[in-house]
Amino acid sequence: MAVKLTARQQQILDLIRSDIARTGFPPTRAEIARTLGFKSANAAEDHLKALARKGAIELTAGASRGIRLTDTISGTPYPQSQALPALSQLLVPLVGRVAAGNPILAAEHVEREIGIEPALFSQVPDYLLRVHGSSMRDAGILDGDLLAVRKSPEARNGQIVVARLGDDVTVKRFARHGQRIELLPENPDFQPIIVTPEDDFSLEGIAVGLIRSTPLH
Repeated sequence: MAVKLTARQQQILDLIRSDIARTGFPPTRAEIARTLGFKSANAAEDHLKALARKGAIELTAGASRGIRLTDTISGTPYPQSQALPALSQLLVPLVGRVAAGNPILAAEHVEREIGIEPALFSQVPDYLLRVHGSSMRDAGILDGDLLAVRKSPEARNGQIVVARLGDDVTVKRFARHGQRIELLPENPDFQPIIVTPEDDFSLEGIAVGLIRSTPLH
C-alpha cells in the first residue's frame, strides 16, 4: 500500500526527482530551502527525515547530496533506480591531481581503488575525482570532496561535468547555446569559462554523485 505524503513532502520528492533527472544529482538542503521558500536548510532537513521515515528516500550520512530515491512511493519512479544493484561493492579508481595534457585515468593519477556502494549514486560511476578548489562551492561540491563520474563525451544543459580545456581539467556546470559552450562555476568569485570552436575542448564525464571526504563543522 502506498505511503501517504503531505503536500509539502510531495513537493520535495518531486523536486528531488526533477533535479536527479535534469543534472544527475539530488539537490542540497540549501537548494531545497531556496527553491521551496523555507527559512533555513534545517527546515528542509526535517522534511527529508520525514520522507526517509516513510520510506520515500534514503539518506546517506557524510554525503553532501546523499539522498537516494526508493520505489516504495507511488508515482513516476526515478528511471535509473532499478538498474543499480546493491549486492556488492564496486571498485573504482580514485584520481588525484591530473598532470597537464595527460589522460585522467593514466596510472600515475590513480591514487588507489575504493570500494563504493553503486546504489548511492544516480548512475554507476567509472571513477572518483578528488575536487580541488571552491569554484563549485554553491552546488555543495567542496575542496577535497570525491566526485563520482561516469565517462561520457556528451552532456545535457545543467549537468555538472568534468571537462578538459587545453591542458586543464575542471569541474563545472555545462551549458550549450548553439555552437557556444559555457562552463559555469557555482561560486560568484569565479567567472564562467567560454569555450570556442577553436579551443581544444573535450568532455571527460558527467558527475553522478558526491562523497564528502571531510566532515563539515
